[in-house]
Amino acid sequence: MKKIGIVLSGCGVYDGSEIHEAVLMLLALARRGAEVVCFAPDKNQSDVINHVTGEAMPETRNVLVEAARIARGDIHPLAQASADELDALIVPGGFGAAKNLSSFATEGSACHVDPDLKALALAMHSAGKPLGFICIAPAMLPKIFDFPLRLTIGTDIDTAEIVEEMGGEHVPCPVDDIVVDEDNKIVTTPAYMLAQNIAEAATGIDKLVDRVLVLTE
Repeated sequence: MKKIGIVLSGCGVYDGSEIHEAVLMLLALARRGAEVVCFAPDKNQSDVINHVTGEAMPETRNVLVEAARIARGDIHPLAQASADELDALIVPGGFGAAKNLSSFATEGSACHVDPDLKALALAMHSAGKPLGFICIAPAMLPKIFDFPLRLTIGTDIDTAEIVEEMGGEHVPCPVDDIVVDEDNKIVTTPAYMLAQNIAEAATGIDKLVDRVLVLTE
């Protein structure tokens, strides 16, 4: 049974992990018989958003505690993740990827990536293990790896330009497809960067999970 690490970034599209993407990914992995290990950084979120109004709330929340809602409590601090124990790594999107796993939302091409995520992704790659990044999460890849990667965030021109500025090779991609950097075993899909509904998001995520599992062989 393949053991797949999942890195969550909170709970909710505007300040954490995109819940639909995370759940679709967990479902796809479970249906394919993979074992999942969830992680999240044990730190405060960059902000807390009221998902009814879209406005910031005057409170603090912990990324790990919030992400535990999606993982039904079965989650570990990201600092404890070890590439030796995993066959692949997948990171769903949501603004948490751009706010809590990185500073992409505020700093764009000058952003930095959470050091524990960066270290884990580098260790997975150097061990020849595949990575899957979903939605806005692929925007972190050029800041993790210092070589040009083929990746997609869909068709958003402004975001694609920032990705290219950081050294990534952006490949336009429809919602129901994936982009695979075969040499580096890195798979990306647009999901809610383009999806109009949960079914559209599911199609690309299913393909990403399929390909990541094939690449673990």
